[in-house]
Amino acid sequence: MIEVALAPFMPWIILSGISLGFFGIAAGIFSHWLRIKHGYPLENAWGKSVYPQRNDETVERVRLLSQENAQLRAELGAVKDRLANVERIVTDGAHQLDREIDALRSRSN
Repeated sequence: MIEVALAPFMPWIILSGISLGFFGIAAGIFSHWLRIKHGYPLENAWGKSVYPQRNDETVERVRLLSQENAQLRAELGAVKDRLANVERIVTDGAHQLDREIDALRSRSN
């Protein structure tokens, strides 16, 4: 019953499906063309660059970011050391701290 009711519209349904597919493909091509035209890197399905640009500016940017990363890691290491000392002072008993202070005083005299 449904097939009989849809039979006269079947060419339109098929044409609509083909048109929708064509416009989807055309929109994808147009999107890629715009990305290439404006200098954006192309991406695969996972969002990674297909052909990453390698020019002097990007190489310099990577070098600066690597330097900053190394500086931040060194600073983080120093902060961790200081935090460990503060934790040791706070968590140690008062007697242990008194003994260490007395030991330091006796060394300086």
